[in-house]
Amino acid sequence: MKRVMTVERRRAGRGKQGREIPPRWGWTEAAVWTERMLATLERGIKGGKWYSLHDKVWKMENLQRAVAKVTTGKSPKSADGRRCRRYAEQSAKRLPQLQRSIQSGEYQPKPVQRVWIPKPGSKELRPLGVPVVEDRVVQMALRNVLEPIYEHSFAHHSYGFRPGRGAKDALRRVQQLLWAGKTWVVLRQHTTG
Repeated sequence: MKRVMTVERRRAGRGKQGREIPPRWGWTEAAVWTERMLATLERGIKGGKWYSLHDKVWKMENLQRAVAKVTTGKSPKSADGRRCRRYAEQSAKRLPQLQRSIQSGEYQPKPVQRVWIPKPGSKELRPLGVPVVEDRVVQMALRNVLEPIYEHSFAHHSYGFRPGRGAKDALRRVQQLLWAGKTWVVLRQHTTG
């Protein structure tokens, strides 16, 4: 018997909407991933290819959730935080325009701003590309659609850049394996160029 959980999310003007989904997929975006889509993901899709995902990227609920995710945790004191807050405040006007440009295929990302940040433990600086807020919203909307598809195919023992997993989870797993008598050698190599 499969374990199932109900995920409830507040939607503007709609009250609560719940989904009956396996706990493994509780992090997925309800505005994009329906119970039926997640069930298809679990059992595997015929031919291994998903079709008709483009409309889910420009779906207004997905764009609104993307704005919320992009603006969450930004300091109101930083320039980037102020830009994110301003975009969120103007989203009722800006998102319909963005939706139309994505729908029509006319959307073009803007050039990223290059910022130089200090390298940890060094006096050197490294370049960092910072996209404009609107491009981050589109990237997040794409991520909401694509991440569960790729997440499903990752190995269970992979921990990097995955929802609900991180370096501490990897270290806990290594500790479990060491206690079980397993020995591993981890090599880390950096190349410069």
